[in-house]
Amino acid sequence: MKPYDRLLEHNIKPSMQRIAIMEYLMEHPIHPSADDIYTALSPSMPTLSKTTVYNTLKLFSEQGAALMLTIDEKNMRFSFYINELFYGKTMIKYLVVGLGNIGPEYHETRHNIGFMTVEALARINNAPPFMDGRYGFTTSFSIKGRQLILLKPSTFMNLSGLAVRYWMQKENIPLENVLIVVDDLALPFGTLRLKGKGSDAGHNGLKHIAAILGTQNYARLRFGIGSDFPRGGQIDYVLGHFTDEDWKTMDERLEMAGEIIKSFCLAGIDITMNQFNKK
Repeated sequence: MKPYDRLLEHNIKPSMQRIAIMEYLMEHPIHPSADDIYTALSPSMPTLSKTTVYNTLKLFSEQGAALMLTIDEKNMRFSFYINELFYGKTMIKYLVVGLGNIGPEYHETRHNIGFMTVEALARINNAPPFMDGRYGFTTSFSIKGRQLILLKPSTFMNLSGLAVRYWMQKENIPLENVLIVVDDLALPFGTLRLKGKGSDAGHNGLKHIAAILGTQNYARLRFGIGSDFPRGGQIDYVLGHFTDEDWKTMDERLEMAGEIIKSFCLAGIDITMNQFNKK
């Protein structure tokens, strides 16, 4: 479909500037911002202003011709692929895996912060209850054309890769749409870091995922749990419970982790790392 036809299809009166902006969206499926589009088009269109670009993109969004992705109040991105996203041709799937161990003795322990993160994400977004299935407990919810499948593996930590592989294959989800949420001793409590790849850093869950998938090039959200334990006390520490001080900021940190996960699915890993890794 040509840009001119796209505008008419959505009851937008074509103009030279509107056609140019729509053409840029259609040729650049990378979620550009209004500033990106202005920078690209202004050399050949001297009368174009940033305000015009933004207002045009807003019109496109209101008329259903483009999708506005709100990262935060100062960061908005735009996508041409609204038809596929919203009208059922292709619901883009993401697998978000919170690592942890099943059983009441592990409930809300440091090693289970992955479970806690996806549970909070499900609760905040009104997802259905987690259902017990093969290799894990799952639920899902949709946001702006993305379906987020949340998984809590039931394999125990050391065999997490079995659950990841099974649900990737079952739901036909590519590796680039998989995000693992994992506890990290190397980060202070509550610190959140998104990475596109990396070593397992001694974490048995990550180690097994890499072994099963045959690569370490998968995204992971590292949730800091601190390392305030004596020599030889690592196992007791990671399998222990959070302190009262930790709980004072727990809800806020879990909510922030959820925002990072949603941004990963909506805006991609590079934008999300730039946006959140300094917070």
